[in-house]
Amino acid sequence: MLTDTHCHIHEAGYPLDVGDVMSRAHSMGVGKMICVGTDNTTSDEAVNFARNHENVWASVGAHPHDAKDGFERVVELLRLRDEHSSIVAVGEIGLDYFYTHSPREVQIAAFEAQLQMAYEAKLPVIFHVREAFDDFWPIFSNFRGLRGVLHSFTDNTSNLERGLSEGLYIGLNGISTFTKDENQQKIFDSIPETHMLFETDAPFLTPSPHRGKVNEPAFVRYVAEHHASRRGVELEHLARVTSANASTLFGV
Repeated sequence: MLTDTHCHIHEAGYPLDVGDVMSRAHSMGVGKMICVGTDNTTSDEAVNFARNHENVWASVGAHPHDAKDGFERVVELLRLRDEHSSIVAVGEIGLDYFYTHSPREVQIAAFEAQLQMAYEAKLPVIFHVREAFDDFWPIFSNFRGLRGVLHSFTDNTSNLERGLSEGLYIGLNGISTFTKDENQQKIFDSIPETHMLFETDAPFLTPSPHRGKVNEPAFVRYVAEHHASRRGVELEHLARVTSANASTLFGV
């Protein structure tokens, strides 16, 4: 049983038939998934999608790209969380300095505010960090005890070790199946399986051998197969361990 801990199939623009997508996921052994919001609208969509589909949960938050547009609905969804029991995390939130669709100071203010919300709600966080760890770690350190995952991790050994020392999980997706950077593969290999999560980020980052297709939760199996092969372990073992990690972090 695999868990896709990060997808966006709930969004209105997702191009595949959702019924077919769910069926293919189950046929590939993907039994659980988390739909992740990136702004007010998609957070709402994630909650509604999870409400209407079995074994699907939601995360709500404003992505750093969308920080400039506010997150009023995210605040409301968290305030009404007793009515929206599918919400299991805050995210994806963080800092992205590769693109600056929102100014850095706006990203930082939104990030800090949403971390406070996660802290008060006792929810884990799905972190998006791209070329911004120098600012990320000091902010993160102000919220001791927060749990979470470094989503789509592709950074260096130093930031991996820091994340692990802070008790964070590491999210691996299709990038890890098609990157040609052997040093990056070795970094992925060094992640303890006890702190590893698998994700698709569907419809983005489609893994090999399906590059060029729209990504979907079923394809998380190829991510798992890739890492099982590199580690010389059975797929069933890694599926079981990573799904248990997802259950520990998100309660799913």
